[in-house]
Amino acid sequence: MTGLDAIVVGQVARDLVLRVDEVPGPSGTAPVRCRRELLGGKGANQAVGLAQLGVRVGLLGVVGEDEVGDRLLGRARSDGIDVAPVLRRPDTPSALIVDVVDDRAHWRYLEDIPEATLLTEADVTGAAGMLRAARAVVVQLQQPLPAALAATRHARDAGRLVVLDGAPDDPDGAAELLSRADVLRADAREAGLLLGGDPPKDAEAGLAAGRDLAARGPALIAVEVAGEGNAFVWRDGQLFVPLSETPTVDSTGAGDAFVAAVTAGLLREDPYPRLARYAVAAAGATVGHAGGRPALTAEAIEAQLARIPDR
Repeated sequence: MTGLDAIVVGQVARDLVLRVDEVPGPSGTAPVRCRRELLGGKGANQAVGLAQLGVRVGLLGVVGEDEVGDRLLGRARSDGIDVAPVLRRPDTPSALIVDVVDDRAHWRYLEDIPEATLLTEADVTGAAGMLRAARAVVVQLQQPLPAALAATRHARDAGRLVVLDGAPDDPDGAAELLSRADVLRADAREAGLLLGGDPPKDAEAGLAAGRDLAARGPALIAVEVAGEGNAFVWRDGQLFVPLSETPTVDSTGAGDAFVAAVTAGLLREDPYPRLARYAVAAAGATVGHAGGRPALTAEAIEAQLARIPDR
């Protein structure tokens, strides 16, 4: 496991993506216009995005000792992800997420995520050597708090870059996590949860939220303002980057592509303003298709950069 640029700590799941014209009501039916079956889950999506961006990446998560788990790991390997850290849990079905997307870009998730497919503190401690060897550790906070805290502790103790995505339910746990983090990315709902208030509604509120969160430890904060863009705050600057002008088919996975691009930019030591636009472009390159799997080619990102309005 030496030589990895990053390890993502997070969810691995089978994604079943169904596109319909309209979701039926009770006792109704609707034909499926498009069906995709993918390697998914936030952790795997972020690892895929990092691999597409040229980052040598490993994945720490859990799948079952079942046929689905075999397929998920095979897909990850073909994507260039090191799956040596992934745990196989006996007598456990691999997680399943069904993403139903209608023609108005509204999604609905049906999730079967057995508790045994979540990481434990012991799982993370068992992978401590791998975490300490990577240049960056990306922690997806839908995992249980003890596992997330263990991952940040091992990474911080080794002097590695710590990137957090999301918000835990426990305010005390959030404070401890933020004190160990270099980077925090939060969507609008998560920012409201972390700050104990409403989600930011405009650029000014997003930047204010970023400043409040930056005071708690991280060197770089990225806060979503839903439907508007993303606020970036760092110790000696701030920037609001509007969304790219791209029709949205499915917003699933946009945040994962965003996190992958932020991490890749930091590993390249990009200036924050360049990194910010790059991350927003990566998210824009993901919303034009159904499902959360990124498609982060250089051409797609360049096209998105041209569609971000100047402010």
